[in-house]
Amino acid sequence: MPNSAMDMPSASVIGLLHPGEMGASVGRCLTDAGHVVLWASQGRGPETAARARAAGLEDAGTTEEVAGRAEIILSICPPHVALDVAWAAQGFGGLFIDANAISPATAREVALMVEDGGATYVDGGIIGPPPAAAGSTRLYLSGPDAPAVCALFAGTPLDARVAGGSATAASAVKMAYAGWTKGTAALLLALRALARAEGVEDTLLQEWALSQPALADRSRSAAQAATAKGWRWVAEMEEIAATMSAAGLPDGFHQGAAEIFRRAPRTNTAAAGDLGLDVVLAALAPAWADER
Repeated sequence: MPNSAMDMPSASVIGLLHPGEMGASVGRCLTDAGHVVLWASQGRGPETAARARAAGLEDAGTTEEVAGRAEIILSICPPHVALDVAWAAQGFGGLFIDANAISPATAREVALMVEDGGATYVDGGIIGPPPAAAGSTRLYLSGPDAPAVCALFAGTPLDARVAGGSATAASAVKMAYAGWTKGTAALLLALRALARAEGVEDTLLQEWALSQPALADRSRSAAQAATAKGWRWVAEMEEIAATMSAAGLPDGFHQGAAEIFRRAPRTNTAAAGDLGLDVVLAALAPAWADER
């Protein structure tokens, strides 16, 4: 297995587990760069298959077949199944890249699992939207083989960078970053639900207009994101809470954020603006909503 950017093959066979919205976009970066990207359709639905086709991915059928054919496996999945995905690739002997929103401690578990099976582990963390244009999205990587993985994405819309520090530095960067972006989104929703429950929402909005004019729109955007993606952010907030606790910091901020996203309903993403906000706020404080 290559261990530096200098000896990484110009075209590699890469297994992608599994092509969700983010994964498919990352896969497209790799196929456009000339790599063969495999995925496993077994147990996956038609939407996943459509994303994979659009990204130019090759269906290998099963995870076992992906592991048998690929030189590199890239795991991009909801954080609560990161360990399951790593377990499914047991026996893979190439380079295993975990690019999920998991704590450094969970990353070390993944590393131990895949290394016991003969693989080499690289830690990763993605910041930004699904990469479509240069400058929007970064993939942070850490560990001795991180530079080799960066080379895979040279010239693509995904900006791959080496994160300094420990072997799980990339996960730590992701936890710190998402702790702010998604944590503050949950906090905004909680505070607006509080104001509505106490009958002072209009007054709060008037004050925001005077002193924090961006917050009304941000709370609406947070509600829309919570209905579309909050289900997968629950585990991410819990991973951040675990990261905080391991560093000797209070974990309550992000345990609370996890509960906000847990309560947020999964609805059609078209429920935007005030309509989407009303749906979320009613779910956050249902007893108060019933009294209105």
